[in-house]
Amino acid sequence: MEKHNEMAVLVNISRQKWPPRQRTYLGALEVRTPAHGEPYAVTPIYACKSVMDLGDKRTMEIPLSAREIAEDLAREINGDSGEGSFHGVFVAAGSEPTEAEIAEAREKLDRFHKRLVENADLEWERSHNLMFITDLERRAARELQLDKPWVYDHNPQAECPACGERIKPGVAVCKTCGAILDREKAALYGFTGDVDTAEPVKPGQHTEKGKAKQ
Repeated sequence: MEKHNEMAVLVNISRQKWPPRQRTYLGALEVRTPAHGEPYAVTPIYACKSVMDLGDKRTMEIPLSAREIAEDLAREINGDSGEGSFHGVFVAAGSEPTEAEIAEAREKLDRFHKRLVENADLEWERSHNLMFITDLERRAARELQLDKPWVYDHNPQAECPACGERIKPGVAVCKTCGAILDREKAALYGFTGDVDTAEPVKPGQHTEKGKAKQ
């Protein structure tokens, strides 16, 4: 593979992350995702000269333009979810996307998300079964900031190191045994005295009026 200076710009307005895209003429290419607060991310794509093996020690060079490669990548990513899907990736006309291009892509992405939400609403009305709602549909509802009964964030529970009871991540005090799991947070909400002197409550030790007994 030989890389040339010609460049195209692959733009991503979605927060979704994709695995690296594999191409024989590029290797593994990672499409950038916008950082927090960024409206979009840009991945530069360069023209390549690929070599085809014709056999009998014969080869043929095939020039690939940067735009040709970028459009192929955008088409693959946007088509990941079937016909008519769009995941916020497009090729800019210039070296940076224009406001009009960003607005058009945002409108197209919102339409796709709304379609996914409508499909999920119909399925929920029919079955009321979370198993039939896809992660893609839940992500669409979150992107549109919609409060839907079929959207949930699964928070795996942890174990209290003192008593072994299943607890939610990030709790300050175990509700079963009273063990202090986060002294700073516990002190902030009045469960202990001074943060520096607070000690984890031993298993079996009782609590009274929301404060750990010492």
